[in-house]
Amino acid sequence: MNYEATIGLEVHVQLKTYSKMFCGCANIYGDAPNSHACPICLGLPGALPTPNEQALRLTALTGLMLSCEIAPRCKFDRKNYFYADMPKNYQISQYDLPICLGGGLDLMMECYPKDAQKDVTTTKHIGLVRIHLEEDVGKSFHFEDSTGVDFNRAGTPLMEIVTQPEINSPEEAFAFLSTLRNTLLYGNVSDADMEKGQLRCDCNVSVRPVGQKEFGTKIEIKNMNSISGVRRALAYEIERQKQSLDHGKKLTQETRRWDDATGTTFLMRSKEMAHDYRYFPEPDLMPVETAPWLDEVRKQVPELPNARKRRFMEQFKLTEYNAGVLVADLELADFFETAASRSKNPNTTANWIVNDLLRELGATGKPLSESPIRSAELIELVDLTESGKINSKQARDVFIEMFQTGKKPGVIVEEKGLSQVSDAGAIEKFCDEIIAANTKIAADIKGGNTKAIGALVGQVMKLSKGKANPAMVNEILKKKLVS
Repeated sequence: MNYEATIGLEVHVQLKTYSKMFCGCANIYGDAPNSHACPICLGLPGALPTPNEQALRLTALTGLMLSCEIAPRCKFDRKNYFYADMPKNYQISQYDLPICLGGGLDLMMECYPKDAQKDVTTTKHIGLVRIHLEEDVGKSFHFEDSTGVDFNRAGTPLMEIVTQPEINSPEEAFAFLSTLRNTLLYGNVSDADMEKGQLRCDCNVSVRPVGQKEFGTKIEIKNMNSISGVRRALAYEIERQKQSLDHGKKLTQETRRWDDATGTTFLMRSKEMAHDYRYFPEPDLMPVETAPWLDEVRKQVPELPNARKRRFMEQFKLTEYNAGVLVADLELADFFETAASRSKNPNTTANWIVNDLLRELGATGKPLSESPIRSAELIELVDLTESGKINSKQARDVFIEMFQTGKKPGVIVEEKGLSQVSDAGAIEKFCDEIIAANTKIAADIKGGNTKAIGALVGQVMKLSKGKANPAMVNEILKKKLVS
């Protein structure tokens, strides 16, 4: 039987605040275990929480970037369940009055996996149910014969973004998370570093026969911590559910975990329902009115990736592909814009970044922040080429040496004597010598076979050791051989 998949994501984002959600402990990653914990975030008797206004503002900013409706009034609730790394045995979260409702995100083509981009023909919009704010739990560390809990993370502001069940493939889930991460970075609301647990994802997935209106049985894959892992886990789980149904097995609602080493999901527990959490209003916190500061937050909404892509195409005359690749990475987009603002040819600059710089960075495993070539050196290389001092082949050789040595392009050109020959008299002598040595080809060209002129251009370039200006070579040969 043919099946179709339905996927909804619950994305947890650690916010970029100075302190935790309900206390003054520092929100810092990587410090000594339990060095940022106090009676409030440990839930000791008598400790009273105070909401972090910065976290509320950052959540509202995220909602505005994702076209959500910002609630004029929201409140906090207690979500009751036991985890070994949850100090209070309940989590302060939001239930019936979250801070953001609705909204959605257009998937950027450049944010799909590279092997799937060729199949993307339309822009898909994924709707959101809500965005709510809560506190994170601690983190367990499992040793050989014991387990330790670090409560530094407990109480840090955690934003949960819940999508509508409108994602239909692992590739779309990959694109949603990549597009969302990019948007979060543009808004500077989170560093969204999955290796540090700042962006985590729960996946709800079901399959149903094609044409069936009712959704299939929803199964959750818990705590995914890489975007590529989400794609692999969903691909496995969709196939597992299809095979189970084909063999007459009944699927039950449950929560599963992903084992990246074996490439399989496994049962974790039966799925809880909302009533299992025994939500009730947090008695220690008053409802929050957003009106006093919401207008200030509206002014902080940045130029978002799709808008920046359109501007790059209009302002710098970039191709849609180049503009998309650049804006899909905030650091790369900033790098380009710095270079383009001072470059004589922004489009050529974009080509160098997209085709050459990214290739070399990928081959060496270096991030852009460690690139030996900075925007000023790239501009210098473009200017050397545009002015005719070096030709395109020489420029590529210079680029490789720039990347390998960190030297400036002008220094490399000087050291290697690569300056392009643009003297008409010198080039004419090269052309005469090649014509004399290739009388048959010259005769063919005079007889009307103008395509053969390319062979002579190549020989002139070889004779000049690559220094002759190829455009001038082509022009002089035409004057001599084409009537």
